[in-house]
Amino acid sequence: MGMGVDIRNQMANRAAKEIQSGMIVNLGIGIPSLIPNHISQEVEVLFHAENGVLGMGPSPRKGEEDPTLCNAAGYPVTTVHGASYFDSAIAFGIIRSGYLDMTFLGGLEVSEDGDLANWIVPGKRVPGIGGAMELAQKAKKVVVLMNHLNKDGEPKIVKQCSFPLTARRCVSLIITDMAVIEVTSSGLLLKEVIAPRTIEDVIAATGAELTIADRVKVLDPRKEEHS
Repeated sequence: MGMGVDIRNQMANRAAKEIQSGMIVNLGIGIPSLIPNHISQEVEVLFHAENGVLGMGPSPRKGEEDPTLCNAAGYPVTTVHGASYFDSAIAFGIIRSGYLDMTFLGGLEVSEDGDLANWIVPGKRVPGIGGAMELAQKAKKVVVLMNHLNKDGEPKIVKQCSFPLTARRCVSLIITDMAVIEVTSSGLLLKEVIAPRTIEDVIAATGAELTIADRVKVLDPRKEEHS
């Protein structure tokens, strides 16, 4: 099952709820780049990108794109009041100095210890590890947004990563198209399930042991529209 646009936006919408006013937050490529479109008006957040912008806003309307203003993936963005621009060296200085409260990254695999593999599938050509290594190590909280299963239907949440790691023990929270799982010192904790999936579905689709929270919240996207 491929990922529909709605699922991607649903995941971005759930991720946006992790953000609190006053945070400096970095967004990775892919689903994380949709998060600014789901931030509520009351939340004041500065979104950071490695290409040198702090203060990204939602995607521009069609026809209103600024060709000189984009995110790290090259997609057009807007800016919010108080935004600033700088070169990549300063962008990475911000990351390495520990100023990021949170980063949202894509993932290929996450282990039960919170190890992250998100930069290379062995045998495939890739441009390189990019900023993921610094982001994963230095952000105060790392949230991974990814499909629960890979395109072959195998779990992406595993006991141990088989792909080369981006960073060890860095992930705090995993948001997938099926569930929200917290990485704790005693393993993986299943906190939320996305309807129509059940707890049993999530357990079956996960390649590592899950502890089930006392009260698992069921997120129903069909009812989310009005909340």
